[in-house]
Amino acid sequence: MTRARAADRHRVVAVTIDKASLGQTSLDVEYERAVAVDDLIEENSFAPVGHDGGPYALHIRVAENRLVFDIRLSDDTPVVIHMLSLNPFKRVVKDYFLVCDSYYAAIKSATPERIEALDMGRRALHDEGSRLLQERIKHRVVVDFNTARRLFTLVCALHWKG
Repeated sequence: MTRARAADRHRVVAVTIDKASLGQTSLDVEYERAVAVDDLIEENSFAPVGHDGGPYALHIRVAENRLVFDIRLSDDTPVVIHMLSLNPFKRVVKDYFLVCDSYYAAIKSATPERIEALDMGRRALHDEGSRLLQERIKHRVVVDFNTARRLFTLVCALHWKG
């Protein structure tokens, strides 16, 4: 097995988000989601516990207030479906959106200091949500922190209902 192929064994190479799980969003949220998907595909560490390796295709949706990770091989062969409650994420996602709204409004007219403070708060909440996600899935899928950050952005996109 070549070095590149060995590296693909624990990677996501495709991400699909169920359109029915998405609400109306702003251009900012659409942009963040697209960037998160591109960044996730570009660089990630993703290893379903107990599986020999991918590369993987990840299909994400929300069903009955649960986040659904439908993990497949890149050829669409099913691997496993994991579901986790979205309830533990509600507070951090709500706070994150409040700070994001303030941040985007501040960009238009606030002082650089105010924008920086809001950006720091936004990043801190994003980190908190990422750590929570990483902790909640660790017995199902092992991901590094940067992968958890990108996945958390997608969780936020699924929470946003316009």
